[in-house]
Amino acid sequence: MTRHPAARAAALLAALAAATALAVTGCGGDGASGPELSARDAFIPEPATADLAAGFLTVENAGDADDTLTSVTSDLAGTIEMHETVDNTMRQVDSFTVPAGGALTLARGGNHLMLMDLTGKPTEGETVSIELHFEESEPITLDVPVESATHTGE
Repeated sequence: MTRHPAARAAALLAALAAATALAVTGCGGDGASGPELSARDAFIPEPATADLAAGFLTVENAGDADDTLTSVTSDLAGTIEMHETVDNTMRQVDSFTVPAGGALTLARGGNHLMLMDLTGKPTEGETVSIELHFEESEPITLDVPVESATHTGE
């Protein structure tokens, strides 16, 4: 039995609409993937004293939603503060936004990490384990190299 051309077209359109709906919703989801974080270019310059050290890195977000860096921990430091630098003045902040489709860059002269109450003075060539904690995403653990005191990351 042959279907009428209009009936075939209607069936084809219905099938196409159903397939499109499944593709868009991701099998029942809302189509959003959320934040997709990764970290790169991390380093700690060898500090001049055993009291504190700075940390620099970039957190990239390939996802479609912002996330927030809420804290950083390490066995090397009793405390790690997040600092922003505005008009050559640094101040502690509670968090940093990692924008969707963008990056959070912590760099010399700008926003950065301050590792305080160190358990020992890190030296060039060593690595320091740090863990980045986020509002939405799972923590990211990094083995961060200790570079020369003058290293800029470039």
